[in-house]
Order: sequence, then C-alpha cells, then structure tokens
Amino acid sequence: MKKTAVLALGGNAIIKAGEKGNISQQFANTRESLGGIVELIKRGYHLCITHGNGPQVGNLLRQQEAGEKEGIAVLPLGVLNAATEGTMGYMIEQSLQNKLRSSKIDKHVITIVSQVVVDKNDPSMLNPTKFVGSTYYDAKQAEELKNILGWTLKEDSGKGYRRVVPSPMPKQIIPGQIIKALVDRGEVVIAVGGGGIPIYIEQDGNYEGIDAVIDKDFASALLALEIKADLFVILTGVERVSINFGKESQCDLDVMSIAEAKLHYADKQFPAGSMGPKIQAAIQFLERGGKEVLITSIEKIVDAFEGKTGTRIVA
Repeated sequence: MKKTAVLALGGNAIIKAGEKGNISQQFANTRESLGGIVELIKRGYHLCITHGNGPQVGNLLRQQEAGEKEGIAVLPLGVLNAATEGTMGYMIEQSLQNKLRSSKIDKHVITIVSQVVVDKNDPSMLNPTKFVGSTYYDAKQAEELKNILGWTLKEDSGKGYRRVVPSPMPKQIIPGQIIKALVDRGEVVIAVGGGGIPIYIEQDGNYEGIDAVIDKDFASALLALEIKADLFVILTGVERVSINFGKESQCDLDVMSIAEAKLHYADKQFPAGSMGPKIQAAIQFLERGGKEVLITSIEKIVDAFEGKTGTRIVA
C-alpha cells in the first residue's frame, strides 16, 4: 500500500552557513541533499517536497536595496517569494530528475509555484514580527528605509535594526487539489516553496497579493493535510529534537505525544527562531487529523524512516 509523505526541506540546506550562496554552491548543496529522497522513492513513497527560502530571499532583498539606490523599481515581497519558488524549484527539480535518471527510475518531477490564502486581517498584519534579510542597520539607516521604502524595522538582539514583515497563518493552498492528484499518481511535486506566495481573497472572489511571509513549516503542515499525507517530515539541522539543547543535561527525544510537545513548548524548550515553529506546525497537523510527524536531518532521513533515529510526534 502506498504511503504519502510531505518533506519540508530547510532553505539552509541549499545555502549553508559561511557560504556566499553562488549558484554553483547552491546546485552542489541541492544535489548532495537529495540522495536520501531518492532512496525513499525507490521504496515506494509518494512524495511532495517543500522548501524554505530564508537565505535566498534575504539575498534578493539585498539586491533590491542596492537597486533602489540606482533607481531600479523595488519588487514587493510576494513577488520575491514567487521568484525563489521558481529558482529553487528549478534547482531541486533538475537535480532530482538527474538522480532519478541515473538510478533508472521512471518518474516525473514538477515544480508548482503555489499561491496560499491568508486572512488580510490576521493579527500579524498589524504587528509585523518576522525578521527577513540578513542586513543590520543603525537607527539612522532604519529611519531612512522606513521613510523611503515604507519598511518596518525592529531592533534584533542588540545587533542593530532588521526589517520585519507580517507572517499570517496559511488558510488554503490554492493548487492543493492539483498537487494531490499528481502525488497520488506517483509523480514528485515541489510546492509551497518558502511558505508559498501570500494572497487574500477580495469580496468579488478575486485574488490579491499581500506583502508578507508565510512560515514554511505551517504552510507545509497545511499542505500535508490537504493532500491527506500519512507522514509530515520536517528536515532541519539536527538529527533529533532535544530538551535542554546545548547543555550538559541535553536529552534527545525519540517520541513525543502532542501533550508532551505542548508541555515542552510551554517550558520554552523550543525557541521561536528555530525549533519553535516546527513543533507548533507538528501540533497543528496532528490536532487537525494528521497521523505522524517526523523531525530529523536531511543526512539521516533514510535511517529516520527506518526508525533508527529522528524524533516522532504522534497523536
């Protein structure tokens, strides 16, 4: 019997810490990250791959800042998100196609640039808190950017000011049924990159873009529900979820129930900037009818599917 899984791949797997992120590095990292995914396809899993885009969209934002000084029109964040869905989807799609071909697996891979509905009255729209980009500014620069570009900037950990944008919760994946049909047929789909392109629905039913960023783990969890995936997999930088991370008392977790995950989250074991959103997305998926969540690293994905490592969160 076929099993369907949504794999949420972190954007930092494509541009690694300390790298400039040129296209050769990004392709090399993409090819390196896909070996385990090919093995899962060999074992009969039907897969949908999502991905983060933090470093990539951060680079585009820096290009926008440089271009603005030269009089080049600045693109809204939703359009930049669409751009990274295309560029990163292309890299993952081509790299995976080549690996499947070399493994003599006859399967199509397709990227779907995905619009995702949000509520334009989501509380985050009035109080942006999601940091984007990697550039820090002093107070004078922050005020200039606010006046010239209309950005909202907030101080970040005493290092300076960074741009913040709204991060509304996803409500619907527009191409969700198309994605489901393709995955059910056995094709590999890359979708909801970077959380998807945030849009809202106007009173007349038309779609309209909105300047925001959707958390890719929440969007991936929603996609997993919409395509009725058996397993939601969050691929991150650690092999297992831990409590007391980085301390002598660190304890790696093999299995958590929803109740245990909520308890550890309430105890601030999972920071907002790293594991926190992943645990929240896992809880949402399970509370809305999902069966199982697996959190592990891309390097250990096959071992994790075999139960040798990783952290499973179950209903």
